[in-house]
Amino acid sequence: MWIPILGLLIGLIIGSALNVPIPGAYAKYLSIAVLAALDSAFGGVRSIFDERFDAAILLTGFFANALLAALLAYLGDQLGVDLYLAAVFAFGVRLFQNLAIIRRELLSRWVEKRKIARAKRDNHE
Repeated sequence: MWIPILGLLIGLIIGSALNVPIPGAYAKYLSIAVLAALDSAFGGVRSIFDERFDAAILLTGFFANALLAALLAYLGDQLGVDLYLAAVFAFGVRLFQNLAIIRRELLSRWVEKRKIARAKRDNHE
């Protein structure tokens, strides 16, 4: 479960340490790529909690989402419309939904562990 989170943290540290200037023309594409990566990472963590993790689904989902989002951004640039915002909205909503589910699961596991520890302590007294 901690491998995707560890990979995300390592990637964030490396990305923060490297000072790579990104041209403004690619900002839309980069924002979509980051959201696609975060969506896939949080979706992977959520699937671990749901006990249905599949690495092939994670990888194909990441590349399919990134490709579709990039195509939307490119098509929007060609038409003069900000179509990339549709991908930003979709990824943003899913990101917050997955984060809420992960948070609830972690919190419920923590509360359950505390209940078990308290019950063991009360039985030993």
